[in-house]
Amino acid sequence: MRSGLRVTAAVLAGVLAPLLLALALIPFRTSVTHTNAALLLVVAVVAVAALGSRLAGAVAALSAAAWFDFFHTEPYQSFHIQDRADIETAVLLLAVGLIVSQLAARARTFKWVAVTDASHLERLHGTTRMARFSNSADDVVHRVRQELIEVLELRACRFEYGTLIGRPPRLDPDGSVYVPGWIWDVDRQGWPDGEIELRATVHGHYQGRFMMTPEPGAAPPPLEARLVAVDLAAQAAAALDLPAPERS
Repeated sequence: MRSGLRVTAAVLAGVLAPLLLALALIPFRTSVTHTNAALLLVVAVVAVAALGSRLAGAVAALSAAAWFDFFHTEPYQSFHIQDRADIETAVLLLAVGLIVSQLAARARTFKWVAVTDASHLERLHGTTRMARFSNSADDVVHRVRQELIEVLELRACRFEYGTLIGRPPRLDPDGSVYVPGWIWDVDRQGWPDGEIELRATVHGHYQGRFMMTPEPGAAPPPLEARLVAVDLAAQAAAALDLPAPERS
């Protein structure tokens, strides 16, 4: 739900930001060349794409070209362009805006991936150290519960010790989701309804399972996050499998 609101807000910004900038430049139509006005509008496109998404950047590029035409080419307040040079400028504005917006969105995605990967490594490292040196396996389980809620953006998560009652949907070690009787595509279909099981197993020893409740209507996390969740559950299993004297 929150993701949908962010996408909507970004697309709305893609429409409004070039419009507001084009309106702000109207008093300077006689002193600012059409080329410079177009370059300023490209800046608005880049800003939207960097903060929003590829879709928002594309919308911003279309909006910038349209409002440049409407407010800054003769006849004004019309989408008709008389001058050939203005036509070329408008076309170039659209093309450059689309290209630059996609590059900006890609750079933002790479930055997000880098930050996310670093966050995942920090989670795994901290939990691994705790599993090795903590005298309380319950503390490790509690930490993993909290980490799972954050990394998978869950509504709730609980742990069941040593039981396999029922056949709920299951997050498997390869990051896929198994639903009895179904071939489930989590990336396309989202999380299945109800609680989802994540088994805590190490060296073939089953220690229990995390029962995870996703946020209603939430998009499933990417495969990388699901694999991190599997590794976190394994750390909890390792802590439960290790005798207390060895942990100390």
